[in-house]
Amino acid sequence: MAPSNKELYLHEAQQKAYLYVALANEDKLTAEDKVVTDIRISELPPPSNSTELWESRTCGIWVRISKFSDDVGQAVTGVDVLFGTDAVDPRPQWDLTQSSLQLDYQPEIPVARLSVRHGRAIRNIREALRVNKDGTFKILQISDAHMVTGVGICNDAIDAHGKNLPESQADSRTVDFINQIVAAEKPDLVMLPGDLLHHDIPDSQTALFKLLAPLIQHKIPYAMVFGNHDCEGDYALSREEQMAIIETLPYSLSEAGPEQVDGVGNFYLQVLSFDPSERPVLTLFFLDSHSAIGESSSKPDYKPIQPSQIVWYEKTSEALRHERVKDAKDDNFHLSFVVQHIPIPEFADKNLVIRSGHRREPTECPSRDFSFYDALVRQNASAIICGHDHVNNFCAQLQQWPQQDGTKIPSHLWLIHGGGSGFGGYCSYGQTRYYRQMRVFELNVRNKDLRTWMREEYKSHRVDELVLVQNGAAIDPSEDDERTSYITS
Repeated sequence: MAPSNKELYLHEAQQKAYLYVALANEDKLTAEDKVVTDIRISELPPPSNSTELWESRTCGIWVRISKFSDDVGQAVTGVDVLFGTDAVDPRPQWDLTQSSLQLDYQPEIPVARLSVRHGRAIRNIREALRVNKDGTFKILQISDAHMVTGVGICNDAIDAHGKNLPESQADSRTVDFINQIVAAEKPDLVMLPGDLLHHDIPDSQTALFKLLAPLIQHKIPYAMVFGNHDCEGDYALSREEQMAIIETLPYSLSEAGPEQVDGVGNFYLQVLSFDPSERPVLTLFFLDSHSAIGESSSKPDYKPIQPSQIVWYEKTSEALRHERVKDAKDDNFHLSFVVQHIPIPEFADKNLVIRSGHRREPTECPSRDFSFYDALVRQNASAIICGHDHVNNFCAQLQQWPQQDGTKIPSHLWLIHGGGSGFGGYCSYGQTRYYRQMRVFELNVRNKDLRTWMREEYKSHRVDELVLVQNGAAIDPSEDDERTSYITS
């Protein structure tokens, strides 16, 4: 008999309660052994027949007991606990009970609900990402969702006219916003650059499932990296624990990454040209940008991208380039992104030229780093895409990149923010509130261009559309702004 590691009152009550589950190895079961084939939560025993027996347990739990058979699909093979009336379980074969465990709850504590799996776990099969037949590939960026255990609180929303709204539930609004934009844009991939979860929440798994359920329901592949808040709090799951869950979910492309590289979630994805080609046209590098360091909350500092990560990025980028060049024929069009949560110091550079969008708050970034920007330029990265600063939504470039010999050359690297998407995180600066947003990228391999635009609350049209790459080449920041911005709406 093993206890669940989840405290059923979420550490919010004087008493404590845990769920105990007895596990058995299938190979050691005989036809005379009895196993659990169903679980219900009810005050009264569920309906039964002569061939099945329901047994009562504490907290309103009823278990149906049957003799073991070779049909493992009939047996309960997993029991989990999720919290809140808004909890969901998007995993195949798992069923979340509608009724909560019968405990003496206080109103502010999210109720505990059982989720039950029947049969053997289904392995997450990852399919290759490919450009569509029309030559396009669309990516949706969902930044800083800040999901919680329970319904959450939003206290800085505004209406369609920009007027302040009263406090409301947060997570349901975030999920509705995701569903709205996913339905409108129909992305081929969703990337989530960190702060999926709010800080100090009592059950990380519940919050993760609420965020990722819409993507799983729409059957959209997704990949994420961690932010500084995802693992903050006494009861938050660690990066390793969260990634172990995420890697098993349907349509997840996230990976823990190499153990010898600092952080959890350093990996890359490649988007291939349309069938039957195996030629990569886009590489996305995902990096763990770590968390805050020091004790100051008014002037936070952050751990920078580490040397081991930079070495891994450059070696991997060069190896992939070697493979592309070796296999290239007439067309060698290829772009690359780097996706991380906390921006690098260059986002705060006074010489940054904003081509589209706005800087509405000061950049929060590491006070020092190991020259990751230089590595990005050396590897000819197309863009670095970050979250963290919720009301910044700009696309910008540094006009000059200093060389070691003191000379300066144009840098085509785009530095991009996507705005905050979640209603549980802040979306204001000072007394001014802003709309939640998501950023969209569309690659067109036939035209050899890359465009981006914003999707915003209450708006059915694109906002701040911008061409980042045209005819296979990044926009030259040294040229006149009017000719380089390419704002089309």
